[in-house]
Amino acid sequence: MLTGLDHVIVAVADLDAAAAEIEDRLGLPNGGSGRHDAHGTYNRIFWLRDSYVELMAVFDRAIAASSWWGAHIATLTGDGSDSWAGLAFATSDLDADVARLRELGSAISDPIDGQRVRPDGEIVRWRIGRLPAPDPETGLAFLIEHDLSAAEWRPEDRAARDAAGSGRLIRVQLPVENVAHASMRLLRDLGLQFRPSLAGGGARDSSVGAQTLRLLPARRDSKPVVVLRATSGPRELDLFGCHWSVLPLLD
Repeated sequence: MLTGLDHVIVAVADLDAAAAEIEDRLGLPNGGSGRHDAHGTYNRIFWLRDSYVELMAVFDRAIAASSWWGAHIATLTGDGSDSWAGLAFATSDLDADVARLRELGSAISDPIDGQRVRPDGEIVRWRIGRLPAPDPETGLAFLIEHDLSAAEWRPEDRAARDAAGSGRLIRVQLPVENVAHASMRLLRDLGLQFRPSLAGGGARDSSVGAQTLRLLPARRDSKPVVVLRATSGPRELDLFGCHWSVLPLLD
């Protein structure tokens, strides 16, 4: 069962510089880092309770070239630019979701184990179900089930994030050429069910737990929008090829 928008992935050419920007301009505290040694990538994480923004960069292009996500990140940052890279969806039962999606005609993979090593030596573990290639409009789009006994997802880790009053990820808006076609594709591939959005303008919304994925018709110069709540709100800014709408944190 899908439980929420797990994390937003942003591809960046210079990880340290990008992390400094997101702390300074979005006002989000750095929540840690790690390396995906098998994929040639490394990251910085900015927690929004049990969701997060992930900045991802390439440290070894030869390794990344043979990785399903590393190759995507390498392509996006090849000219030194930063950009939207994808969105992961949290699930509480990956095996059941994969079986259900295959009945709908999805080409989603068998569950795949993954991990990254933090600088303190602790290991974060997860399993994912992914599509054969990035979605042509939404980028990397996959299901993820975290190992609740491993680093960052143990009860004490999650309680500490709640106590710290970290922000919340509210909504992601993605511009697509054809909203109807994209919503049908995401229904088949990932089980996302869309309805007409109250925002109007041909937009459609999918509720994923308490959060929302919105598809809306692409316009000239339109870009992905990430809506979140944080103590630094309100503010509106463009960063990493996306628009960020930071609302005040209510609790």
